[in-house]
Amino acid sequence: MDFSENSIVKLLNIKYPIIEGGMAWVGTAKLAAEVSNAGGLGTIGSGSMTPDILKEQIKKIKELTNKPYAVNIIMINPFIEDIINIVIEEKVPVVIMAAGNPGKYIPILKSNNIITGAVVSSENLALRLEKKGIDFIVGEGMECGGHIGDVTTMVIIPKLTSILKIPVIAAGGIADGRGMAAVFMLGASGIQMGTRFIASYECEAHENYKNKILKAGIRDSVITGIKMGHPARSIKNKFVKNINKIESESIEEAERLLIGSLKKAHIDGDNDNGSFMAGQSVGLIENIKSVKEIIEDLCSDMDYTIKNFSGVLSK
Repeated sequence: MDFSENSIVKLLNIKYPIIEGGMAWVGTAKLAAEVSNAGGLGTIGSGSMTPDILKEQIKKIKELTNKPYAVNIIMINPFIEDIINIVIEEKVPVVIMAAGNPGKYIPILKSNNIITGAVVSSENLALRLEKKGIDFIVGEGMECGGHIGDVTTMVIIPKLTSILKIPVIAAGGIADGRGMAAVFMLGASGIQMGTRFIASYECEAHENYKNKILKAGIRDSVITGIKMGHPARSIKNKFVKNINKIESESIEEAERLLIGSLKKAHIDGDNDNGSFMAGQSVGLIENIKSVKEIIEDLCSDMDYTIKNFSGVLSK
C-alpha cells in the first residue's frame, strides 16, 4: 500500500504510519532506531530515565539512524523540566507526551520546531490540546499495556476522529494488519504499537519477557493500580496477583512494592517479582520477528485485509 499521501507519514517524514509506543525501560535507543530505520517512528521511552541517561540515549540513536525519531515524556516524571530542556537542546524531531496534561509545554516545543503529540484517553483533553496547537493525538484504548484509561480503542478512535481536525493515531490492542486495517476504518491516520515490538529480536528486554508474551492468551493481561489511581495492564504473574491483593489493604505498601518492578522484568527477567507490562494483544502474538519483518508484515496484511473487505462482508 502506498502511504505517501497519508497525513501522519507526511507530518513525521516517515515511510509507514506506525509509531513505537513509549515504553519505560523497553523503549531504548537501539529498539527505537530499528523502528525508524524500518520506516516507522521509533520512540525512546524516557519514563524511567534521569536527564543524563536520556541524553546518552539521544546521542546513541543519532549514531544508529538518520531517520526521524521521538522521545516519549510522561508528565509525572520528577525531572520533567530538565527533560523538556534536553529535547530542545538536542533538537529531537518529535516529542510525544503522556500521563497528564502537557498543554503548557506545547508552545515552547513548537517554537523550537519540535513536532508534538500526546497520548490521551479523553476527548475533552484532546480538544484542549488541539486548541493549544498540538500536531497529532494518540488515542489510547484500555487494551494497551502499561498505564491505561477506561475507554476501549473501538470507542475512543471514532470519537476523536469525529471531533478533531488534526491526525489521530490509534493505540491499544493492535498487533497485526487486521487490527491496523480496523482502526483505519475508524478514521485513524496511523497506529501506535508497543507490545508487538517487545517480541522482536532487536528489543533488549530479557528473554523471559518475550517468552511471557508468546505464551500468554488474550485473558492473561490484568489490571493493577485501580485503587491507587493509576491503573496499569501487565501480564498475569505472582507479583501482579500480590499487588492486587495488597492494594486493597494498603495502598502505601502496594506502591512500595511497585518500585523497581519494571526493571526486574526488563533487565532481570524475574518471573515472580517483575511487572511485565503488556497489552491484551499478547494473545495475538505467536512469534519473535525482526522489527523490519513486523512492520512490513503489518502493512502487507493490512493491504490484503482491505482488498478482501468485500469478501468479508459476504460471509
